[in-house]
Amino acid sequence: NLPMSSVLLDLHGGVARLTLNRPERLNSINADMRGALLAAIRRVGEEGARALIVTGAGRAFCTGQDLTERLMPAGAPPPDLGHSIEQFYKPLTLALRALPLPVIAAVNGAAAGAGASLALACDIVLAARSAVFIQAFCKVGLGPDGGGSDFLPRLVGTARAMGLALTGEPLPAEQAAQWGLIWQCLDDERLMPEAEALAARFAQGAPLAYAAVKRTLYASAQNTLEQQLDLERDTQQTLGRSGDYREGVAAFMEKRPPAFKGK
Repeated sequence: NLPMSSVLLDLHGGVARLTLNRPERLNSINADMRGALLAAIRRVGEEGARALIVTGAGRAFCTGQDLTERLMPAGAPPPDLGHSIEQFYKPLTLALRALPLPVIAAVNGAAAGAGASLALACDIVLAARSAVFIQAFCKVGLGPDGGGSDFLPRLVGTARAMGLALTGEPLPAEQAAQWGLIWQCLDDERLMPEAEALAARFAQGAPLAYAAVKRTLYASAQNTLEQQLDLERDTQQTLGRSGDYREGVAAFMEKRPPAFKGK
């Protein structure tokens, strides 16, 4: 168990578990957490984990930027929020997407503002029935960040994305699942057991294939059909030469579970 101030990182059996750990502040993101989050995600990439769960301590997942850091006394110069995005939110989102392993968000409570963007930056989002997703930016005079302006319209379409972003109204987890914003809504007591079971399944799965799934699906947003077909060709060519593919075919023919090594 590796405590990193406001973030806890636990590595066990090929599964990394990253817990946002400021429950008294509903896991809002302050300067300490920004540094710890980036360090933790980079460590996951270095430690050979085969799946990652991201969740929050206490009753919230993450309520976004800690606004107590943003209080501006009279006469104080305005903050440079662009700098904050360039130095933290952008690298965080890109680091999550670049991890060559499945990342599961286990949304245990409110995911608001940058906290909602953090959840949607993960590859698979599971949410407790009591959880809500809130595009809170407009309520403090801002637009979406952390990748939210990219994720929302792609996942739920422009009409629903606009409605969520312009009203800032909470979207219950069950409706988020119906809209295709997230993978599954689960009863609260089933959230972590299901997330752990899914992560354990991924830890036994084919690492090269999972990395390829992430790379190709996320590339499709920018690619033409022809570019995507070329990417599929090149990816399958590489995977077809791997020991994992040989093992997968052999296991299928021998009717036994495969033992993937990621080679």
